[in-house]
Amino acid sequence: MKHMLFMRFPEGRAKALTFSYDDGVEQDIRLVEILNKHGMKGTFNVNSGGYATEEKRAAGSRRMTQREVTELFADSVHEVAVHSYTHPFLNTLPDGVAAYEVIKDREALEQQFGKVIRGMAYPMGTFDDELVAVLKSCGIAYARTTVSTEKFSIPTDWLRMPATCHHKNPRLMELAKQFTEKEISNTPILFYLWGHTYEFDDNDNWHVIEEFTDYMGGREKEIWYATNIEIYEYVQDYERLVWSVDGTMVQNPTARTLWFSLNGTVYSIGAGEFLRVE
Repeated sequence: MKHMLFMRFPEGRAKALTFSYDDGVEQDIRLVEILNKHGMKGTFNVNSGGYATEEKRAAGSRRMTQREVTELFADSVHEVAVHSYTHPFLNTLPDGVAAYEVIKDREALEQQFGKVIRGMAYPMGTFDDELVAVLKSCGIAYARTTVSTEKFSIPTDWLRMPATCHHKNPRLMELAKQFTEKEISNTPILFYLWGHTYEFDDNDNWHVIEEFTDYMGGREKEIWYATNIEIYEYVQDYERLVWSVDGTMVQNPTARTLWFSLNGTVYSIGAGEFLRVE
């Protein structure tokens, strides 16, 4: 029997879209409104040690206060992730100090939002093998770099995770069109967009993200709109599926329904279920 087996995202979709924006600035509020309008989800990487005081906000700081960040994300569908406590070049620090920056931020965000937080983006995008090892010891599941591939690959090295592109990429809409028009018969694809929301104000170009989300929106049947951690956890659970040696039986040991394409047929398998696919 021929085995052409490929992961599918929830509801059998072959495409996913996610966003990653850094620093916890006031412009995040407008981006959240744009994403919500289109039913999209994003990940916002926050320096909890960099919150503005109420006085600094009143004086014009674009960093949000802790209260504002809580109000924006506490009951939303969006993910809050680690960005280090004070936004240093983590790879230049002694391992213990780098670990403190990561753990301190993670602990503060977990206490602030009452949930386990395992995602991260590297401040300034700088990292090395020693820092990756530090992140593992801190319980970080994935960490986004500033590397842009202009590709739609599912990450394989989650602690050195690249993006498709930054929103300032002049090929953004060309890439979006490639993504939406691409016919998928095998490996699923991911469009990963990153940046800083203050850049939209600085460059007076909110139309860039508005055009992108207008174009990519309304495609729920084809595209899974997800946070970074949702994609990570789904892929990890998919990889836990247990198959018989002849590929005709599969067991799902996880707590979620998973989807896959086998020889051109899309299947779903519920949490804890056993399925024959011959």
